[in-house]
Amino acid sequence: MVTQSRAARTREALIRAAAAELDANGYHGATMASVSAAARVSMGALTFHFASKRALAQTVVEEAAALTRARTGTAVAGYTSPLSAVFALVRCVAGLLDEDVVVRAAALLARERPKPVPGWHEAWVPELGRLLREADKAGELRQDARPDAVAALVVYVLTAVEAYRCSPVGEGLGAQAALERLWPFVWRGVTAATG
Repeated sequence: MVTQSRAARTREALIRAAAAELDANGYHGATMASVSAAARVSMGALTFHFASKRALAQTVVEEAAALTRARTGTAVAGYTSPLSAVFALVRCVAGLLDEDVVVRAAALLARERPKPVPGWHEAWVPELGRLLREADKAGELRQDARPDAVAALVVYVLTAVEAYRCSPVGEGLGAQAALERLWPFVWRGVTAATG
């Protein structure tokens, strides 16, 4: 039991160290040696858990997807307006980009390696699409705002916010703060006129 517990802690340390290395250096800049050193784990222990950098990156994406799925599910619960739930989901994703290195690494991998492993976008984009289709049926979207086009716009905005957060220009401005600056323009462009 102690050995299993130690192995689980080592694996978690390796995932977090890999995420930090990926976040800082990208997929091509991160190395197994740098992950090993950052986690303070031998290369033997690293390769016991993860045979390759690709396998390690896949696990980072899977961990980020599981966390994102759980957090966005909680964030949208209880909303009666589908469009309000969309905003809650988007804010949740932006918040995760700010606070969790594993999610940031998965987002970076999605940008750097379009098909590295399935996972992170699939953890929240289907729910975004579902909510937007519901918003359309409820008359919350403009007539010319197709749910699939609005979903694509939201993905573009979140990708831009994540990339901007990493850029020298955006340094110090988190994903949530950048999103808050952009969201009113998105909102006005896609919502149906009221009153």
